[in-house]
Amino acid sequence: MALLVNGIPEISALSGRDLGRSEWREVTQPLIDAFADVSGDHQWIHTDVDRAAKGPFGGTIAHGYMILSWGIPMFAELLQVTGVGMALNYGVNKVRFPSPVPVDSRVRLHAAVSEVREVSRGGVQMHRRFTFELEASEKPACVAESLTHFYP
Repeated sequence: MALLVNGIPEISALSGRDLGRSEWREVTQPLIDAFADVSGDHQWIHTDVDRAAKGPFGGTIAHGYMILSWGIPMFAELLQVTGVGMALNYGVNKVRFPSPVPVDSRVRLHAAVSEVREVSRGGVQMHRRFTFELEASEKPACVAESLTHFYP
């Protein structure tokens, strides 16, 4: 169940808080193919099942940016914010993809709020540490610092 916070003061109080882990999400070939269509990235390691079976990973792998894009809906499983007028994704820092994500594997998000600081117009910037855990792997699928602005 997601933690619920209301307004800028409660958002600010989250600095340093570990928010836990989302539910597991399965990486399927139809999802990989749909992401390839949307992104225009049809590299064979993602979409050519037969060729990828003979490739370095023994099958297709998810796009790293597909996994990263799951950060927003997975984060919503962990934190719900009310009492603000607007939230904006500000950017992502230090993105790395330490481990390939094979088709039919599962990924979940471990998130923490590393810092919340004031920004212009009465808002705050939340620095979130995202670690996308790959089931049965010691290495994560992706690690990133995500930045979001919240305004009254």
